[in-house]
Amino acid sequence: MVPLPSLRYPASFSPRLGNDRQPRASAGDVTRAAFATHAEADFPGPEVLTLHARARAPRRHLEPAIAGMDFSPSVEWGLLFPQANGEYQSPINLNSREALYDPVLLEVKLEPSYVACRDCEVINDGRTVHILPKSKSVVTGGPLPRQQEFKLHEVCFHWGRENQRGSEHTVNFKAFPMELHLIHWNSTIYSSIDEAVGRRQGIVIIALFVQIGQEHLGLRAVTDILPDLQYKGKTKTIHFLNPNTLLPDPNLRDYWVYEGSLTMPPCSENVTWVLYRYPLTVSQQQMDEFRRLRTHRKGEEPFEGSDSLLGDNFRPTQPLSDRVVRASFR
Repeated sequence: MVPLPSLRYPASFSPRLGNDRQPRASAGDVTRAAFATHAEADFPGPEVLTLHARARAPRRHLEPAIAGMDFSPSVEWGLLFPQANGEYQSPINLNSREALYDPVLLEVKLEPSYVACRDCEVINDGRTVHILPKSKSVVTGGPLPRQQEFKLHEVCFHWGRENQRGSEHTVNFKAFPMELHLIHWNSTIYSSIDEAVGRRQGIVIIALFVQIGQEHLGLRAVTDILPDLQYKGKTKTIHFLNPNTLLPDPNLRDYWVYEGSLTMPPCSENVTWVLYRYPLTVSQQQMDEFRRLRTHRKGEEPFEGSDSLLGDNFRPTQPLSDRVVRASFR
């Protein structure tokens, strides 16, 4: 979910939590490439929330703490980022039979209060696609602390090169072609997303699985401009986007919730994940527009041995450990 600078992982390489702990294996994991290939070390990342370039722009997407570092595929994350050794890492496989129904989740409805935004910036950073909404959209209720608002910071996507893989989380070991993340930070008790990262009740990520079917009209504004974002570093402004269209129908908002982490270094924990049960649908053509994107800048050579196509930008599932996944439905 969260991008790294200048990394290329061969299909056989699976980033680990630490020196000895392997992610839980599944049939879906075996077929999913660990990460996309990338050409350079200067691009910012979606959900690596420690920001190193605070003065670059007043409004930007989340950037990695490790930009510019020499990071070899043979080096395990846990050696450089101790938090990646944590017990509560993400993503995970969601076992529907083991999820605990929690009626408390229904006492206060999970309420995304999203406001349509104008002039939203869309970015290809060589790792994923970001949408930066400028409106004040928040989410409250459900599993979140009472009387606290979590502000929508950005939207980003993770997808596979094939329809059989792409989502970060899996459901009963089934992967989806894409997973969409709406990243929020606690604006009630923290002054910025920088401050909220890794802190108690700091970050909430609402995740939606995406399957192939009918065209998604709400995403058309995004997929229509993806040809203009073919190369890394390209940005484009869309004049109108309603984040509410990225959510399931109000009658189909059953969800799972668990405590986890960011899914790329520094892999900070204290992240509350809310995953909707029912997926969104996009057309095959819309999916293919994402798969045409590139990981290198226009005019520059791709990373050696890479076809430079952006995809498979997800982390394999991690052990559940002693965590409990709760469900708002039976």
